[in-house]
Amino acid sequence: MGKTSKGRCLCGAVTYQVAGPLRPVCACHCNQCRKTSGHYVAATRANSADLTISGEGLKWFRSSETAERGFCGTCGSNLFWRRLAGDKTSIFAGTLDDPTGLVMQNQIHTETAGDYYELPPIPIVDQSDVS
Repeated sequence: MGKTSKGRCLCGAVTYQVAGPLRPVCACHCNQCRKTSGHYVAATRANSADLTISGEGLKWFRSSETAERGFCGTCGSNLFWRRLAGDKTSIFAGTLDDPTGLVMQNQIHTETAGDYYELPPIPIVDQSDVS
């Protein structure tokens, strides 16, 4: 049987578990990620079918014509990002319970990174490789 990963929002109103593999972490520096998180986003990804979300607090915000972001309506924790027509869900890595066993492997949208930080010393990839 494979590894099950668990996570939650800050207040615990939304919990989740993933009964399948997680992709290595990717850092996204796009303007939307920076605005919703206050910094860049570090996220892993799972098959949506492997993700079970519990609790009453989850809210979804349609952040573009093609994607939406999931967050806790009680404490405001950013939890998920997914394409509307996709079968994968990105999970904000900081919401996973430790130990995750994950490593940040790459980063995208570095051209819109904030001017107040230096890019992490990890490879920069074309965003289509990880979305």
